[in-house]
Amino acid sequence: MNYTYKSIWLINFPVMMSILIEQLINITDAIFLGHVGEIELGASALAGIWYLTIYMLGFGFSLGLQVVIARRNGEQHYPETGKTFFQGLLFLSGLAILLCTISKVFSPVILIKLIASEKVYSAVIDYLDWRIWGLMFSFPFLALRSFLVGITLTKPLNKAALTAVLVNIPCNWLLIFHFDLGIAGAAIASSFSELCSLIILSIHVLRKMDRQVYGLNWQFDKGILYHVCRVSIWSMFNQFIGVASWFAFFVAIEHLGELELAATNVIRSISTLFFVIVNSLAATTGSLVSNLLGAGQQNQVIPLCNRVIRLGYAVGFPLIILSIICFNPLFNIYSGNESLLQIAQLPFTVALLNYAFALPGYVYMNAVTGTGNTRTTFMFQAVTIIAYLIYLWTISNFSTSLSVYWTAEYLYVILLGVLSVIYLKNRKY
Repeated sequence: MNYTYKSIWLINFPVMMSILIEQLINITDAIFLGHVGEIELGASALAGIWYLTIYMLGFGFSLGLQVVIARRNGEQHYPETGKTFFQGLLFLSGLAILLCTISKVFSPVILIKLIASEKVYSAVIDYLDWRIWGLMFSFPFLALRSFLVGITLTKPLNKAALTAVLVNIPCNWLLIFHFDLGIAGAAIASSFSELCSLIILSIHVLRKMDRQVYGLNWQFDKGILYHVCRVSIWSMFNQFIGVASWFAFFVAIEHLGELELAATNVIRSISTLFFVIVNSLAATTGSLVSNLLGAGQQNQVIPLCNRVIRLGYAVGFPLIILSIICFNPLFNIYSGNESLLQIAQLPFTVALLNYAFALPGYVYMNAVTGTGNTRTTFMFQAVTIIAYLIYLWTISNFSTSLSVYWTAEYLYVILLGVLSVIYLKNRKY
């Protein structure tokens, strides 16, 4: 297998579009809620990260599922890819029901102890009451995406991504402003758009895929499910603690004040577009590494990672420079508050420049995941999270500068990348 820059990009682009679904939903929410008020804008950040933390349990499982499917694809055991997909779909559907129930019961109890502002807390709960049901649609979607990425047939993800965006934008406007539902309307629109994207992708798989070749028949296989769970359990915890630390970051910012929280949400919302590039290239790397190992081409792992990183720099850096130059008009899309603009400008630059370190960090980490050794990835993540939280706690004791807080992200991705590179260069395949 020879993955050129062109072939990597053609595989990656639909993956990037599918990851963009979740992020564009959050970005659209932030844009509309920024014109409702600073409380709603800040609350959508905390609520969105809380939801994302729960969502990452499913996303982490889907990464392990993708690794197993890609390995079978690389071995040319095509019927096994479909069998593996169905075990993942069953697990993720059950997990969605379980997490929705747990969140409805425990989220209010936990969040009231963490959020200082009563107004922000009330808005967060209003959002989560509706948003959490999106798991019922996003988790099956993750199973479908893992299957398509694993077999490197990713074009259908473009249609699903476009559907979600086209549904979410008008629904946000109607529910937030026309029906005056405020932050709850944003949550309803987001969950509904996820349902629509799931329908589009399901129709494609059912009508366009060769069921016989890929073994796409409903069946339960305890052995395959056990194997997928054994691979995925560590990537679940890995993704969960990664975003949980991000939630801790936002809680720390919330204690600085409501304006600082709102400004941070705008920074996160805009910078997320660039980290969609990072995350999609990283996810693609994991799948391609697994395919390489299935084909017995272990010596191509590091060269593949380096090729992906160079491609990511070529795509991302021109857009980052343009965004820094155009910060004022970008910020005004979210809010016309001059105080927020002044607070956000320098931290925005700090956040975007972290792309230079985040890209190799996540690419190398997902290459480790692609080897199937998800336990090692979890250990690297755990060590990195501990260092990150210690750093965050330390700076919270002597600084109230948003720019300084954002430097914690540099520590996180650099340490993660260094540990992953050391592992890949010393691993005996």
